[in-house]
Amino acid sequence: MADNPTKGLADVVAASTALSDIDGKAGRLFYRGYDIHDLAGRTSFEETAHLLQHGTLPTRQQLADYGAELVRGRALGALVEANIAEIAEKQAPMEALRSLVSLAGAEDADKDSNESGANRRKAARLTAQQPILVARYHAARTGGTPRDPDPSLSVAANFLMQITGRMPERTEVDFFDECLVLHADHTMNASTFAARVCAATLSDMHSAIVAAIGTLKGPLHGGANEQVMRTLESIPADGVAQAVRDKLASGEKIMGFGHRVYKTEDPRATHLRKMSRELAEASGDDTYYRMSKEMEEVVFAEKGLYPNVDFYAATVYHYLGIPTDLFTPVFSVSRMSGWTAHVIEQHADNRLIRPDSEYIGERDQKWTPIDER
Repeated sequence: MADNPTKGLADVVAASTALSDIDGKAGRLFYRGYDIHDLAGRTSFEETAHLLQHGTLPTRQQLADYGAELVRGRALGALVEANIAEIAEKQAPMEALRSLVSLAGAEDADKDSNESGANRRKAARLTAQQPILVARYHAARTGGTPRDPDPSLSVAANFLMQITGRMPERTEVDFFDECLVLHADHTMNASTFAARVCAATLSDMHSAIVAAIGTLKGPLHGGANEQVMRTLESIPADGVAQAVRDKLASGEKIMGFGHRVYKTEDPRATHLRKMSRELAEASGDDTYYRMSKEMEEVVFAEKGLYPNVDFYAATVYHYLGIPTDLFTPVFSVSRMSGWTAHVIEQHADNRLIRPDSEYIGERDQKWTPIDER
């Protein structure tokens, strides 16, 4: 079979978007024209979600109104409340989120409308509920008593408070908020494309988000940050270089390195490396940061690969006290802002997404009765 240059839709423009853009050669990422380096650490997640979903960075009044909408949107419906314990008992984190978001859609007040106003209201509710769902799932599976969200706290502060059971330090909140900003959108990645394909059939927003979550669940897309942490935990602190070389020699992929789009360092990794170092120093045990730094150096020396967003996100989340198997759900907490914005954009100027395919099977087969086969 001849090589197919578009296998995996590489370099194929599948949709037009005003939400985010990447310059892979220069290693730059933009949200609605704003460089990620200008937004990260200076713009809150709530501001970023408003930018993606409404098109502009909010004024103080707009931010206050949007924040109030998020607070109202945190309330979970009766179906979710009735089923979360059983779902937590029987399903792994990403499977559970897929089920819970689907249940949430059944009771959403705007579930039967794809109009822009209804979609923006659903987008706010989904963005508000996703961190609550992750925290409530974690409490249910561990037998803990879930802490109610505090209406005075931001998305980042509430999530850390609910997951760790304590009020987070200001630095922890700032760093986690920056993580949410960094993960909010990333052009036509696999989960975003899945959401837009679903939305393009004029299916509803919750269905499109379920498609996105199911896609993010795959280890080639959303599970890399968890695998990075598993790798760090599995090798001795003084044996990083040898372990990496052994894995590479056996053909094993080192998760958290390389990117389909970026030809230089992922701009998000630049911020996450700094956060990892500072959190490690504050924790009094910088072992995993030092291991990560050595792993980065060895992989670059051996393969010329740069770390991507997943690599240092793993140790950042670890130092923030987030359980390792919740790393991918945390990704969905942030990306919900981008997914929903893409659904809004798709519905606003819709055309069914129906790519062609290249047939590579047999031709001119002759049918024979079953007894003669």
